[in-house]
Amino acid sequence: MKQNIFIISLLAAVMVLTGCHKNFVAINTDPEHLTVANMNYKYLFTAAQLITSGNSDANAYEDERNALGYAALMIQHTSSTFGYYPGDKYTYISSYNSAYWEQNYDGPVRNIQEVIYHTKTDAAQVNFYNIARIFRVFMFQRITDMYGDCPYFQAGLGYISGITSPKYDKQKDIYDDMLNELKQAAANLDPNAPNTLGGSDVLYGGDPVEWKKFAYSEMLRLAMRMVKVDPASAQTWAQAAFAGGLMTSVNDNAAFTHNNYSQGNSTVNGLGLVMNGYDANASRLSKTLVDLMDSTADPRLSYFGTVSTNPLDIDPTDPVSLGDNTASVQLGQPNGYDNGGGIYDITKAPGYPGDQNKYSIVNRNSFSRYDAPTYFLTFAQTAFLEAEAALKGWISADPGTLYAAGVTAAMQQMGQMSSLEGSFPAATLPPIADADIAAYLAANPYNAADALNQINTQYWLASFMDEYEAWANWRRSGFPALVPVAGYPGNATGGTIPRRFTYSVSEVSVNQVNYQSAVSALQGGDKMTSRVWWDTK
Repeated sequence: MKQNIFIISLLAAVMVLTGCHKNFVAINTDPEHLTVANMNYKYLFTAAQLITSGNSDANAYEDERNALGYAALMIQHTSSTFGYYPGDKYTYISSYNSAYWEQNYDGPVRNIQEVIYHTKTDAAQVNFYNIARIFRVFMFQRITDMYGDCPYFQAGLGYISGITSPKYDKQKDIYDDMLNELKQAAANLDPNAPNTLGGSDVLYGGDPVEWKKFAYSEMLRLAMRMVKVDPASAQTWAQAAFAGGLMTSVNDNAAFTHNNYSQGNSTVNGLGLVMNGYDANASRLSKTLVDLMDSTADPRLSYFGTVSTNPLDIDPTDPVSLGDNTASVQLGQPNGYDNGGGIYDITKAPGYPGDQNKYSIVNRNSFSRYDAPTYFLTFAQTAFLEAEAALKGWISADPGTLYAAGVTAAMQQMGQMSSLEGSFPAATLPPIADADIAAYLAANPYNAADALNQINTQYWLASFMDEYEAWANWRRSGFPALVPVAGYPGNATGGTIPRRFTYSVSEVSVNQVNYQSAVSALQGGDKMTSRVWWDTK
């Protein structure tokens, strides 16, 4: 995690984004409008990063619907009794399923394609061009992991090539190209070339050394997605990533550092805007999560949860709002309940504490702050994937050492979460002490006989509030062994945890032929129970 960016740059990015998407003919004929000649493509890159962080419309549209309304609940990081938070009851809301698709194809995908197209042949922009290629891979990795087959090779080329109905590409073909893009772009980064991107790159300030680490760490992530469907290719790419040079510390974390609320909704953490803002009472920590952390005396629990007697009080100066972070008082709410007064009412849950506000909410000193960083890819996640690759004998490293490195990094990351200057509300949690990390590792040592479970359960913990990634890694690994919510009335999955999001409903009308072709290739059709290519049983 390298730097923040001035608010004016972000607002300029959004303004340029808007200007480039409307009245295209006028823009390209009126000299007073933006043209290729006077466009600053750095702004489009910043906008792509900002919207990918989840707060596309300054109202956290896709963060609330996909990340909080579905993924966090499905993966049992959180729990909700609200009907419009359907993820832990497996009910279906089509507009929620398609929110990420619509917000990203309509904005950042188009932006990143414009950046790549217009920097490709400019020798002075060699690093900018290759950084954009690497970030494009991350963007599409998220999209294809959520939906499966999707527009990739022709996506975002409406203005460049006139393609307004892009075909859907097979996920296998997308993965093949993404891996090769990472390989080529990482190799072509030049640390001696001028840094023409600078502060417009919110993640690394245009530093090619950090982007190379990001590229190879992303390559490892993609490789490990394929462990079941194509283990030979997975091994080859994991070894290439390891040889190329991965992240080595929390200082390499790819984190979008947000501004606080007073500087504008468009730049705040979208999750925080929901959980500590306009929907502060909608979710609680899941019993699955809190029980596991309790049973292992995990020092992160005080960073994950807080107990507020009135979650609707969001005044950062009021102790009631910030709540009680003490680990011993944290209590997880079971998944699969509502507040409808029937047999699934939360008051009927075993061990109900008598007041729903005794269940923990996401901590407002850390993860649900308006300026909390959004993590795209971390050293902790990378170390756990390395540990699994080492366990398989694919790389020459000790899996136990990498497991310990991953746990250590995930706990050190809590210090990053709560130590930012100018945070809102004020960050009061100190970093987790080295002695506490060592004590946790001593009490929860690496166990080769249970290594896959251990490594991937820790990955699930390390990906708290990185919910798309937590869901994807759970689908491909099966760990932790979550117990699905069974029997909730009206569920759309037969009581199983969803495996994908459904396509945007708008595709039926705007891209019908390609949409129908993609749906016909899905076993079971366009359903939340259908599986993406790498998600084999």
